Amino acid sequence: SNPDPLGNSGFAVSTFVSALHTGAIGISSGAPPNIVVGLALFYGGMAQVIAGGWSFAINNSFGAVVFTSYGCFWLSYAATLIPSFGISQVLSSLDAETRAHSLGIFYLAWVLQTFIFLLGSSRRTWGSFLTLLFLLITNTLTCAGNWIQSEHVLHAGGYMGMITAIIAWYTVAADMLTTETFYCRLP
Repeated sequence: SNPDPLGNSGFAVSTFVSALHTGAIGISSGAPPNIVVGLALFYGGMAQVIAGGWSFAINNSFGAVVFTSYGCFWLSYAATLIPSFGISQVLSSLDAETRAHSLGIFYLAWVLQTFIFLLGSSRRTWGSFLTLLFLLITNTLTCAGNWIQSEHVLHAGGYMGMITAIIAWYTVAADMLTTETFYCRLP
């Protein structure tokens, strides 16, 4: 069985909801991202880690590393929002510039990681390549928006995140809607 649709679905849904929040679409800017926590823990986090484990089992090292890594991204992101971890309290006690730089550093690491994954996806499907390309742009904007404390740049990151999620959903559909399950195969 192919674990890619599960991993990409968890990624797409979590990214989309987080991007709506970051882009301040449908909610006020600066509202707490609590709605993201459940998705980050279970669908973006746990489901992607499971998909990564299944990818290891079928000797798909690219899928294993990418899904497990982004699953851990979502789990670590959720940890920053869960009060019992203490991370949110520490961040809120910092001055605005230090807090912004801390978040910027977090996203900078994921910019670098995503760039490596993008290179590794260059000979895979267009859906994988485009998802990672747009995720690289999303993470870069989110990193920069945090670092320079620009709400406009963060919102741009949110908009790019929505596009990233839509591309990831396309890859889910392309993987699941085969000639055995649907009337045609998506390119």
